[in-house]
Formats: sequence, structure tokens, C-alpha cells
Amino acid sequence: MDEQPLISPRLFSRLQLLVLLVPALATTSSAQARATEYQVKAAYLYNFGKFVSWPPAQTNDGDSFGVCVLGKDPFGSSLDATIANATVANKKIVAKRITSADEAVGCRIVFIGNSEAARLEKLLPSLNKMGALTVSDIPRFINRGGMIQFVLNENRIRFEVNLTPAETAGLTLSSELLKVAASVKRISAPGGAQP
Repeated sequence: MDEQPLISPRLFSRLQLLVLLVPALATTSSAQARATEYQVKAAYLYNFGKFVSWPPAQTNDGDSFGVCVLGKDPFGSSLDATIANATVANKKIVAKRITSADEAVGCRIVFIGNSEAARLEKLLPSLNKMGALTVSDIPRFINRGGMIQFVLNENRIRFEVNLTPAETAGLTLSSELLKVAASVKRISAPGGAQP
């Protein structure tokens, strides 16, 4: 009685090819997931502009609504594509890339890139004085004095809010925005001290 092989040579060759391709597919999938992550974050930045009120002096300043990225830009073209032809409060949204807090004049929303994590304690007081909504995905961002921090919650991008620096800067975050936040806190001092 002849025994049949469990796997035909042809099927075995295909399985070998599949084993070789799986790591390459995982890398591609990871790159696509990363791009999608920043597309979602860009959409959040745009929508934050609709649910935050700035002081009247800042609202009447200029004819554009600046959304700025401070530090290394993780968005690529995602931010520009998201805000193309968009407006907030009848002002055209303009994306700017900046390298220092001094360049944030005219920025209503400032996303702070991970490249600036070591400089947060110097950057945030300057940006808060300008009345900019500060947003980042730097770990412990709101504990260090930031206003909105992106977090991953059950494989979904969510955000946490620290009301204290927002209120100190004269910003009002709408109740609709606060309802969809993963958490809303009042952290008064860099380092995370609760009032």
C-alpha cells in the first residue's frame, strides 16, 4: 500500500512563499495603520476648532484660523488634506509647521510633536499665554500642563482633557466636546498635582 504525502509538493511551495510574505505584509499593514492614525488625529484637530471658544480679542485677530504643528511633523499630508477648503467660524483654516513657541502667533490650535517632549515645560507656558489650544500624543501630556492628549483606548484614538490650563488661557471647551472625551481632569501644576 502506497502512502500519499500529507501535503503535495505544489502546496508545500505555496506555504513556503506565504511564510516568507507574512513579515512583509505585517510591515505594510503597520505603515498603513500609522497613516490612518494621523488621519484620525488630523480630523480631531479640525473638529476641536468647532467646539472651543477663544477670547474675543483672539477671535477677531486675522482672517485665518491657524492649526500649527510644533516640532517634527507626524501628519505628512494628512493634515493639509483634512483642512483643505475648510473653515471654522467663517475663517479659512491654514496649516503651519513651526519650530518654536515664538512662531505660534496666529495659531489657534498647536499640535506638539513627540520631538518636543523634553521642552514641554518651557513651551506650554508660552503657548498658554498666547491662548492656543495645546494638543499632543506625548505620554502624560495633560499631566505636564497640556490641554488635550490623544490616547489609544481599545484600539481607538480618543482624547483626554485637562480643563485647568484651557481655562487659564481663556478658552472654553463646549460640553459636547467634553462628553466625548475619554476623561476630563483638572490638573493644576506640571507634575500632576490635583487641586
